[in-house]
Amino acid sequence: MRTSPSTHAGRVTAPPVKHRSERWRSISDTGIQIGVVLVLCALWEASARLGLVHPFLLPALSDVVARLWQDAMAGTVFTDLALTLYRALLGFFIAAIVAIPLGVLMARSAALRWFFDPLISVGFPMPKIAFLPIFILWFDIYDTSKVIMVAFSCFFPLVSMTFAGTSAADKWPQWSARALGASERQVLWEVVLPLASPQILTGVQIALPVAMITTVVTEMLMGGRGIGGTMITAGRFADSVGVFAGIVEIALLGLVVIRSLEYLRARLLAWHPESRR
Repeated sequence: MRTSPSTHAGRVTAPPVKHRSERWRSISDTGIQIGVVLVLCALWEASARLGLVHPFLLPALSDVVARLWQDAMAGTVFTDLALTLYRALLGFFIAAIVAIPLGVLMARSAALRWFFDPLISVGFPMPKIAFLPIFILWFDIYDTSKVIMVAFSCFFPLVSMTFAGTSAADKWPQWSARALGASERQVLWEVVLPLASPQILTGVQIALPVAMITTVVTEMLMGGRGIGGTMITAGRFADSVGVFAGIVEIALLGLVVIRSLEYLRARLLAWHPESRR
């Protein structure tokens, strides 16, 4: 039942935007998601303890958690997480600084679009990790090549989504702003970019997980500290518990990154109709 607006001291008070039923629905959805994870964890533990799978191929979840606790007490988990997150975020921000302005300029300039569109169309579907040997030759075997590899992987989804969002911005608000005397700079900053921001943020939500994946893969291929490097070292010594501990670390880190992006998107687009769905 909808609540009607109430008046107080001559002023109309609007009903709350989010009803109690919607809050309960959100809580129940979260509870279902947590329940699914707990069931999968229970199946994992039971499969290992009952001998349905060889412990070397699938160690018990409790053993993996014990290894994580042991590594956390030694500080190695936090070192690996920090290094992996540092490489992923640095590469992502380098890509964003270049790709987002370029995507906007391509949508606003036919000459830039004519020049860059074939390059992006060719580069987007290519497996970016194939360029890692080139980056190692050009730079080094340490962090520089890893960060550039991440930036290169993130560049294409960011520039593509920014270009698509800017190109698809509704023309009527732009024409109205120009008719009211707004300059092209004002139209860009106050009309076009807010209209394009949902798709730009979608590009960010695609590119940041890509940065995490690319970072772990490059660490596996090149070695050194980091989640990927520690996992590949554990694999070389047949330490299956250490390998699965790395998988759990990646899953938890990915969950934190994705949830943080969802929260950031909801905050930045609080004015947008999607926030009222």
